[in-house]
Amino acid sequence: MTAATHHHPATTTRTTPAAVRATDTVTETTVQKATRYVLAGLRLALGWVFLWAFLDKLFGLGRATPAANAWIDGGSPTKGFLGKAVSGPFEGFYHSIAGAAWADWLFMIGLAGIGIALIAGVGIRIAAAAGSLLLVLMWTAVLPPENNPFMDDHLIYAGILAVLALTAAGNTLGLGTYWNRLPIVQKLPWLK
Repeated sequence: MTAATHHHPATTTRTTPAAVRATDTVTETTVQKATRYVLAGLRLALGWVFLWAFLDKLFGLGRATPAANAWIDGGSPTKGFLGKAVSGPFEGFYHSIAGAAWADWLFMIGLAGIGIALIAGVGIRIAAAAGSLLLVLMWTAVLPPENNPFMDDHLIYAGILAVLALTAAGNTLGLGTYWNRLPIVQKLPWLK
């Protein structure tokens, strides 16, 4: 690669290959920074999706769950969907666990834990694995999806969770940097 000379009326600037690479690095860093913030925004948004689902089912806030069906008032977070809305090849299985106390507890602990972890930016790998499992199970509950032969939002969200886990997305606008310094997290990296 040869150096380029630019002639301007008052100055002459010589651009060397090293200068070009330095400029590319600066541009890449800017793109990387923007990417970190986009991923942090996705993490926070998806965390809120999970946490809101938990809060709505717990208190019956009137969005997806009427107040009369709130978990704190004796309602079941799994009975309505798994008992009535499920279709497809796994219908029998999901109907059989609809309203079971263990299913309610696992579902609610999952929603809360995944939501809090994503919003805080800690334990992203565990949250992503648990969230992806939950989302894929919810996808299997409605096979085939209503608007597409196989793809729906559950699979898209699961893919986003995988990206978040692979990119240390909890470090930006989250507590991930501090979390990752904890001795137990350094000893057990799957806790990142």
